[in-house]
Amino acid sequence: MDQALRRSLKESRAHGDEHQPFGTYWFRYGAGEHVIDCHWHEEAEFFYCVEGETLFQVDTDYFTVRAGEAVFVDGGDIHAAHASGEEGCAFFSLVFDTNLLASAHYDAVQENMILPLQERKATFPRHLRRVEDVEISLLNHIVSIMKSCGEGSSGYEGAVKGHLYLMLAEIFSQDKTCNRTASNRSESSKIERLKTIIHYIQQNYGQPIRLSELASLIPMSEGQFCRFFKSMTRQTPMDYINSYRIRQAVELLRQPERKISDIALEVGYDNISYFIRVFRKTMNCSPSEFRRRLQSQIEA
Repeated sequence: MDQALRRSLKESRAHGDEHQPFGTYWFRYGAGEHVIDCHWHEEAEFFYCVEGETLFQVDTDYFTVRAGEAVFVDGGDIHAAHASGEEGCAFFSLVFDTNLLASAHYDAVQENMILPLQERKATFPRHLRRVEDVEISLLNHIVSIMKSCGEGSSGYEGAVKGHLYLMLAEIFSQDKTCNRTASNRSESSKIERLKTIIHYIQQNYGQPIRLSELASLIPMSEGQFCRFFKSMTRQTPMDYINSYRIRQAVELLRQPERKISDIALEVGYDNISYFIRVFRKTMNCSPSEFRRRLQSQIEA
């Protein structure tokens, strides 16, 4: 993959540090809200749905993740998610560097379990549901990790590492590892086309973007392009562009000295009323209301 493209899609957030190479996150979203924008990171991730359900995407695969289920994302995979159903969703995320599990010396664990995981030759099942015994066990480990991290008591880092080792041991002993080194040429082509479009949007969201510009990048007719994009993202091109622009606006609104009208222009809206309307549709509040909420959280 082109390095500039990888950088544009790569999440900038740091997940832990050298001493604690993992990050934990809890989020809640309303019905129909865009939960995770299309992105990737070098670390692996367990996404556990606590409430509601989420339509999850990994590359070209889509599946609904319900409360009590989880998703495993290998490092480097493009992924995105939307709240599904009428109640919204809440989820816990563990993002970890697989080097967390590396042995200090080259031993049997390193050779037979950790390297295959890092090389994607023997990794976790993608969608964990409470169907088979091994899935239930893996999900219970994730819940235990979530509780340990939530409590943050002394030694919780060891609990996280221990549970991950036990999870690996279980998928190996039950022959439930997955080999994701083989790639489908047709699917890879679709993913690369999508990345080309997303890269262009992320580089030019502050300016007017026409469908004809996007379609010519692949190239396709405008009609073909719109069908292709929606089949890949479950969003129209304009919905995706608006979602991305609003996410950028959200970050700028964290700077209290910035005027809302200036922020609207910077993220590609020359009509402040339209910007407020799109922001409200995406975030369920106006930009000024969002800023007030941020301020109240800081003061609390």
